[in-house]
Amino acid sequence: MLQNVPKLTPEMLIPRMGEYIVQKGLITDDQLQKALAHQQERIDLGEHYLLGQSLMDLNMLDRTALDQVITEQIIQLRNALQSSNHNLEQRVKERTAELNEALHRLAELNQMKANFVANISHELRTPLTHVKGYLELLVTESLGNISEEQRHALQVTQRATTKLESIIDDLIMFSLASRGEMSMRLNKVDIRRVVTLAAKSALPKAEERGVQVLVSALDHISAVQADSEKIGWVINQILDNGIKFTPSGGSVVITLKEEGHNLVLISVTDTGIGIPSVRLKEIFEPFHQLDGSSTRHYGGTGLGLSLVRQIVEAHGSLLDVQSVEGKGSTFKFPLLAVRE
Repeated sequence: MLQNVPKLTPEMLIPRMGEYIVQKGLITDDQLQKALAHQQERIDLGEHYLLGQSLMDLNMLDRTALDQVITEQIIQLRNALQSSNHNLEQRVKERTAELNEALHRLAELNQMKANFVANISHELRTPLTHVKGYLELLVTESLGNISEEQRHALQVTQRATTKLESIIDDLIMFSLASRGEMSMRLNKVDIRRVVTLAAKSALPKAEERGVQVLVSALDHISAVQADSEKIGWVINQILDNGIKFTPSGGSVVITLKEEGHNLVLISVTDTGIGIPSVRLKEIFEPFHQLDGSSTRHYGGTGLGLSLVRQIVEAHGSLLDVQSVEGKGSTFKFPLLAVRE
């Protein structure tokens, strides 16, 4: 196999050597053309024949002059390579500095965004509290009698203010998480009770959409170490998400299962529209909706799942998502069990 491999020589490292020899005045251009033609003839006969050999065979150049030319070009190539490496290193340093500056600027912008969201959210709370208070006075007829039609209109408005209040709470929680200020009060939590309450609170929306909500858990499930309020919020969010994206006749199942001796696995499985595998990461981007059109079918701020993941990770856990487009999704995460 190695018999046909030509012997390596310094000349093989030098590109366009003939032009260099002509530029140095060692041979003429006509002599170069004759040497190249002679080289080609020998190559056509199946020989491995270099230009330097052709110049020496035609007595146009001696070995000493050829070696000198090759040495000069190798030195020039080495210097050019060193210069190129230096320039490349310099460009890498410059680009790295530019990238660090861009990342620093991005961090500043994210901080500004979190502060803006926090400030706006808190400012919205005060007038919303006044609106809710006066709506309650009107509905209870504390400010005078109202007709049934007026009562219905006021109750619709009350539901809207409740939804708005929920959005504001999510925005405040998001701003706290973005600034690393979300506090966790870890205690022993009856996770079965938390899940059951979440399922009950989701029933009205599920019945309205024609979706079944089921809980699958043994009677005796270990308590877990968690922030009861926040982990309840997480389960409510995942459950609400499953109901929202599941068509009528489908189901959402919350499952509690002990894994080994130290973990309780919480999973929520729906039979909804599913998520394309290439877009799974997008669902955790804040203020992002997979259907981003102005007339999208499904509402929401796009904050829910982003906050869900941050809260789960704050519990020292990881949120796993498995989905098949057109068949449904499963969101699951483990929590540390607390034994008696």
